[in-house]
Amino acid sequence: MPPMGPPNRNRNQKKQKPKNTKATAKRLFSYLEQEKHKIAAAFVCVLVSSASTLCGSYLLRPIINGLIDSTKTSQQKITSLMAGLALMAVVYVLGVGATYLQGRIMISVSQGTLKRIREHLFRKVQKLPVRYFDTNPTGDIMSRFTNDVDIIGEMLNSTLVQIFSGTITLIGTLALMLYTNWVLAVVTIVVSPIIAKIGTAIAGKSRKYFMKQQTDLGKVNGYIEETVTGQKVVKVFNYEENVVNEFSELNQSLRNSQVKAQFISGIMGPCMNAMSQVNYTLTACVGSIIAFASRWGGGVPFSALDIGGLTVFVNYSRQFSRPINELAQQVTNIMSALAGAERVFNVMDEAEEIDEGKKLVLNKVHGDVLVEGVTFGYNPDKTILKDVSVFAHPGQKIALVGSTGAGKTTITNLITRFYNIDEGKITIDGVDIKDISLECLRENIAMVLQDTHLFTGTILENIRYGRLSATDEEVRQAAKTSCADMFIKNMPEGYDTMLKGDGSNLSQGQRQLLNIARAALSKAPILVLDEATSSVDTRTEKHINEGMDALMEDRTTFVIAHRLSTIRNADAIMVLENGEIIERGTHEELLKKKGRYFELYTGLKELD
Repeated sequence: MPPMGPPNRNRNQKKQKPKNTKATAKRLFSYLEQEKHKIAAAFVCVLVSSASTLCGSYLLRPIINGLIDSTKTSQQKITSLMAGLALMAVVYVLGVGATYLQGRIMISVSQGTLKRIREHLFRKVQKLPVRYFDTNPTGDIMSRFTNDVDIIGEMLNSTLVQIFSGTITLIGTLALMLYTNWVLAVVTIVVSPIIAKIGTAIAGKSRKYFMKQQTDLGKVNGYIEETVTGQKVVKVFNYEENVVNEFSELNQSLRNSQVKAQFISGIMGPCMNAMSQVNYTLTACVGSIIAFASRWGGGVPFSALDIGGLTVFVNYSRQFSRPINELAQQVTNIMSALAGAERVFNVMDEAEEIDEGKKLVLNKVHGDVLVEGVTFGYNPDKTILKDVSVFAHPGQKIALVGSTGAGKTTITNLITRFYNIDEGKITIDGVDIKDISLECLRENIAMVLQDTHLFTGTILENIRYGRLSATDEEVRQAAKTSCADMFIKNMPEGYDTMLKGDGSNLSQGQRQLLNIARAALSKAPILVLDEATSSVDTRTEKHINEGMDALMEDRTTFVIAHRLSTIRNADAIMVLENGEIIERGTHEELLKKKGRYFELYTGLKELD
């Protein structure tokens, strides 16, 4: 029978279609709004830098013409040369300074923008429903925080400036070329659209490959994350060769998409350079003819062109092709960044956990819980719970037992509104939980799950996670209640011992004791224990059960347990099978019935 819990995360999930490029770009650039003054300053620096490059190149014309001027003496030529070189030095130093400032400013702009994107993305993740995390690989979500955001950063850091710089250089070069010799300018202008057309055609093919590359990278990261996390399971079942083969398939897919993306991106440069060389050669040949005709041909119907002008124009023809080449290459960077931005925005566009209803805030919760006629399925085509009804009065202990996939954890997921029910209703103290604000609902429910999770920090801080306003003494008392105080005192720094890597320096049982202490610290009147003692040994379990009695006192408690010996004293035991409650009663009453519970209990008891 397939498990009836939250749907498994599928690394081969269907890929979302890319959104409109213009809309994505507009949304991405909206994050630059706060940096507009810095961007304006950076663009002024780019303008100065580009102007210095163009002016510096044009200064070659008077220098060369002065050196070949037969009317000047050698001393005059040397003086003219030194003055020209000094002026060029001043112009280029000014350009270098502007380039330096532009770089510093754009680094500040890009990092500030990335900071806001990460904050918005992280804030969005906190608002997403549990369903999203159940159906998306953790590694793929992490990839959007790292790889995709980093690619956006690279584009903001350099591509925008290079596009603006290339555009300014292109316009300035064209203006100076027309001023120097309009005939040669026409020759260059005729060839340039061909270069631009080639670049556009290549860039158009690159976008889909970059999007595929980012998607495949997310899959690889997701698989690595889940395999490394489950490494013990991999080893104990000798699954190493299988995971290597599965990883090889994903890695091969990533390689193929990267090869296509990088190949398309890589051929753009050589193609542009080849066309630039054709343009350069054609310009030099035609320019030489015009310069010769201007010098020796007398009344030639072409505009005049001297040797210095020819030298400058040939240099400009190369500069004219360079920004076109760079602009074409930057298109691939933009496509890659937009592909990453789409993946980031896909998360931001996910439906948030909606707090519907009246959003009531209950001043005092007694813990009277009623689950009435609830039907639910994680997927519309598969029902998990079928007309389930459970009630618990304040202070009662309700146990949920049954085979794996019977729907036990699903009931607690619905009480906490991790998922919303399809039919029926759930009330707390007579109020429908849909009308209670999520914050109020969940602050009145404490949970201890089978899978433990600890955060980087001290033991004291991890226990205080249950109630941030708790004093140190209250934290220690909660640890004593859960029997965690005994091992904490033996730690090198006691309650100030640092935990890292989800508490990797603790045993599984010790980590669970801290989670139980966290729940004990909470003053929530409703308590959910989902296999809370499954990770501890029998001796430790006995100590925990003693603490649990104090923990559950005056609290409405729902207990999910496979060790039926731990729920003998429950006020009511619900036996679930295939999403339905087939038996209910106390431990003694169910044993007398000799039904499903009797089979489960006697079977487990024989194993004790």
